[in-house]
Amino acid sequence: MASPNTAPPPPANLPRIVAASLIGTTIEWYDFFLYGSAAALVFNKLFFPDSDPLVGTLLSFLTYAVGFAARPIGALVFGHYGDRLGRKKLLVLSLLLMGGATFAIGLLPTHATVGAAAPVLLTVLRLVQGFALGGEWGGAVLLVSEHGDARRRGFWASWPQTGAPAGQLLATGVLSLLTATLSDDAFGSWGWRIPFLLSGVLVVIGLWIRLSVDESPVFQQALAQAEARKAAGDADTEKLPLVSVLRHHWRDVLVAMGARMAENISYYVITAFILVYATTSAGVSKQTALNAVLIASAVHFAVIPAWGALSDRIGRRPVYLLGAAGVGLWAFPFFALIDTGSFGNLVLAVTVGLMLHGAMYAPQAAFFAEMFATRMRYSGASIGAQFASVAAGAPAPLIATALLSDYGSSTPIALYVIAASVLTLVAVGVAKETRDRDLARVEASAEAASADTRAADARTA
Repeated sequence: MASPNTAPPPPANLPRIVAASLIGTTIEWYDFFLYGSAAALVFNKLFFPDSDPLVGTLLSFLTYAVGFAARPIGALVFGHYGDRLGRKKLLVLSLLLMGGATFAIGLLPTHATVGAAAPVLLTVLRLVQGFALGGEWGGAVLLVSEHGDARRRGFWASWPQTGAPAGQLLATGVLSLLTATLSDDAFGSWGWRIPFLLSGVLVVIGLWIRLSVDESPVFQQALAQAEARKAAGDADTEKLPLVSVLRHHWRDVLVAMGARMAENISYYVITAFILVYATTSAGVSKQTALNAVLIASAVHFAVIPAWGALSDRIGRRPVYLLGAAGVGLWAFPFFALIDTGSFGNLVLAVTVGLMLHGAMYAPQAAFFAEMFATRMRYSGASIGAQFASVAAGAPAPLIATALLSDYGSSTPIALYVIAASVLTLVAVGVAKETRDRDLARVEASAEAASADTRAADARTA
């Protein structure tokens, strides 16, 4: 097995591959986060007008959560075909599905026009968004991770992760601009559609860039070896990727799911629920809350590669554990700062929260990719990441809003974030360090995985 110190140099086109993954994930996250922001700001009035305002927000966030329910299905389907056909083809398909669904939301009739059919159509399109995003993440990070430069894999693989804050930045920025220039009536009538329709233009740009990159060389090598073994009569070489993952890597899947709990829950509380809490409990205007998220997202984008680079030096686990502990400790100060109603304190609360979140999110791409063998890596990384989103990110704004409605206090919400942090600390704490693992390893046997881990431990010692 090649050590990071003796690994081949990165390909000359690695920056272009990173850029293609980053731009694609930025567009996909723009679409996904745009829905979350609109759910907090206008969807309760447009699609659930007969409900109490807070109940309408709960129903709006429920359609938001539906997208998360579809993400595991997307992970299974895209993971299966991504491990069979390659990363690139599936990434193109995911971008088309996500962009098409988002553009269609911008054309939807509201409850005032078609009645109960409006929220039904909204929910269907949200399911398509979730299905597409469930397959996007794994392919994007693997395309970068598998293209070389083992010494700096954490740094390079963290760049597709910046697509999340970049998408958040873009979505929040567009909404902030519209709410600042349009009256509330104009924004609620037609202005909210503009960011969704803009997705059509972004998808065309993303497809042009994504189609220009090459398939992962690690995957191509693994596919060639599998076909050679199949031609030689080895009938046991090609099992379904899902079956292989559950047989050989079920512990890694559980670790990945646990690692996602604090990362996912804290992120959606900080970026989506904050728009509800700041405007209803702290008396902050909608524009002020959006501006705070906008500033914090820019900082979030900047610190993710730095955290990724640090994980190359000290390991994935230490950086991840720092982030998990940090968001738990920050939960009570986070809400206390928002309660002051000061814009400066609001920016500080969200910025520090997202910086600590970045310590988990940055090494996550390399950490999850390094857990699985090549011919089941898309499935394993996607399943571990997206199945956790059903229990973590999907209900997070919904649970936080319900706790606020029932208790009228931020204390239960802070305790909710702390509980998620504890789960992640336990999951990552029992995991093995993966920084020195070789992504070219193709064997799916438990013995190969154990030998890989022993070799890495011996080099560390």
